[in-house]
Amino acid sequence: MKILPTPRRIAASLAVLALATTALSACSGAGGGDGAGDAQSINVLMVNNPQMLDLQKLTADNFTKETGIKVNYTVMPENDVRAKISQEFSSQAGQYDVASLSNYEIPFYSANKWLAPLDDTVAKNAEFDQKDILPAYTASLTGTDGKLYGEPFYGESSLLMYRKDVFQAKGLTVPSNPTWDQVADLAAKADGAQPGMKGICLRGQPGWGQVFAPLTTVVNTFGGTWFDKDWNAQVNAPEFKAATQFYVDLVRKHGEAGAAQAGFTECLNNMVQGKVAMWYDASSAGGSLEADSSPVKGKIGYVQAPVKQTKQAGWLWTWSWGVQAASKKQDAAGKFIAWASSKKYEELVAKQLGWAKVPSGKRSSTYENADFQKAAPFFKAEKEAILSVDPKNPGVQPRPTVGIQFVGIPEFADLGTTVSQGVSSAIAGQTSVDDALNKGQEAATKVGDKYKK
Repeated sequence: MKILPTPRRIAASLAVLALATTALSACSGAGGGDGAGDAQSINVLMVNNPQMLDLQKLTADNFTKETGIKVNYTVMPENDVRAKISQEFSSQAGQYDVASLSNYEIPFYSANKWLAPLDDTVAKNAEFDQKDILPAYTASLTGTDGKLYGEPFYGESSLLMYRKDVFQAKGLTVPSNPTWDQVADLAAKADGAQPGMKGICLRGQPGWGQVFAPLTTVVNTFGGTWFDKDWNAQVNAPEFKAATQFYVDLVRKHGEAGAAQAGFTECLNNMVQGKVAMWYDASSAGGSLEADSSPVKGKIGYVQAPVKQTKQAGWLWTWSWGVQAASKKQDAAGKFIAWASSKKYEELVAKQLGWAKVPSGKRSSTYENADFQKAAPFFKAEKEAILSVDPKNPGVQPRPTVGIQFVGIPEFADLGTTVSQGVSSAIAGQTSVDDALNKGQEAATKVGDKYKK
């Protein structure tokens, strides 16, 4: 019998997941904030992406100055922060008031009563303008009870980014809707276009949110899926294998140095430093690539995610803010979220850092802003990608649950990470794709069998 995840099943699954991540989070090297007993101080746990680092710099002189609320940030790399958030929110100790959560975690966390609803926050801050938030995000951050549990800080899809000047010099054209076969051909021709330059950068770092973020979109468009509609695991099916082998071969032949340990940050650095000619990844990277301080500002082209069997292949993602249910400072936490995700904050970033660095991808008004359009040459491609993707039907076959670059079940965090370790080993030349995915099939089968019962 086919089933969808239920709150009871999710609760049981998350209890196991929290125990599994405790050891990892204990080794993360970052402690909590220092404002647990101060009513005018909140603790925020967040990923160390560029947009968050900008927020950290701007908070004291703006939000704290206006409200008197001090914000203590704990900032960690993506894999580490996921483990830390899982541990902290599952324990409901209330040490952290706010965390950066995605449209993957929020449905599970809200079902498990780990999050406080944000409906009152929206009601108290009419200028926040919830209707301006792109509908796809409001829907994905709303619980089964109809309450809102997350507000997007920024949203994104995925794009192929390339050096216009490099390709022009070689007489090469990148299609606006490329296929993966075309990308592989272009990567080979651009390899070595400049001294030390490789053809493409693709994530290879282990982690369901690292290598499998882009790779799962490749699997989707190659005709593969993690599970069929009846929860039968498909990790070693021909289509999944073909996609993974293609990805591994491409990055091994024409990808960046140290690809097996390269994540979003490493690929961003490679692109900024002129070490790669192309990069397939999050559209939100455009803000860093087009920043005034970027050596490649104005040199990057942006086109839709490469495809094979599907019409589109971009992902849908948002780093959002969620409030821990056990927090004793929910009013202050709500004020922080209403500021950090507001149009007012976007205008502050534009004034202080430039429109290209605005945490975009979440508001219709941002894409309509002429100053943003001028500063962010990626805006049109990003908006098209966000509006065109379908989390319910990202591939060529029916799925048992929602998700484009992830499977919308709690177990996927552990499953995706487990399988990713084999894929990263294949990228490093330490194992074969067949061996990696055959082992992954065993792990996926155990997960699928739970949902068949």
